[in-house]
Amino acid sequence: MTRPRPAAGGGRRLGVAPERLGRWLDGVASRHGAFTDVVPAGDGLRITCADTTTVVLRAPFGWAPAPPLIGEFTAAAGRPRRAAVLLVRRGRWAVGVFDGPELVVSKVDARQVQGRTAAGGWSQQRFARRRGNQTDAVVEHAIGTAARVLLPHAGELAGLFTGGDRGLVDDVLADPRLRPLAAARREPALDVGDPTKAVLLETPRQFRAVDVHIVEPQDRS
Repeated sequence: MTRPRPAAGGGRRLGVAPERLGRWLDGVASRHGAFTDVVPAGDGLRITCADTTTVVLRAPFGWAPAPPLIGEFTAAAGRPRRAAVLLVRRGRWAVGVFDGPELVVSKVDARQVQGRTAAGGWSQQRFARRRGNQTDAVVEHAIGTAARVLLPHAGELAGLFTGGDRGLVDDVLADPRLRPLAAARREPALDVGDPTKAVLLETPRQFRAVDVHIVEPQDRS
């Protein structure tokens, strides 16, 4: 489960692992009363409880509504999907392909990018050019890595999830070779630190999670 955070319009948002969704909903019912209304809502499901608490669930990869709604939604959310991940920050990048939570193939790499300097004048300008060139090289290397590791799986992907420096990620996916990956990109961006192997392995906790927006009675007062 991801940490709850305030939601626009009231209530809070959190992510629930698909394997825990059934138990989590049981807990909602025990705290807020029986579910009085369950209806499809866009690519998700809207549940109303006896105390007027509302819970909107969004499936990470979409779903096709069918009765029984909660059972079908839970099954769809937990179905293993193949997804790719692209993480880029200045000096580091990581890519991976997952089947459900399991990592199938990956590559993590780094290239030095100089830190900032307080020097001014021509020295500062030379530094800025050098740093810009190094950043360009990071993008080029990340493009090459994504092409080698991710592109062979592009036709099988349910989605591409990205994280890190959004501008750099955009620059990577702007390369024409990666057009099939860019077309599979899904939002929101992953909240990650430096793209290490450990960080990459943790990303399924975010991209597989069922997005939950819960609004309790006190949130409306």
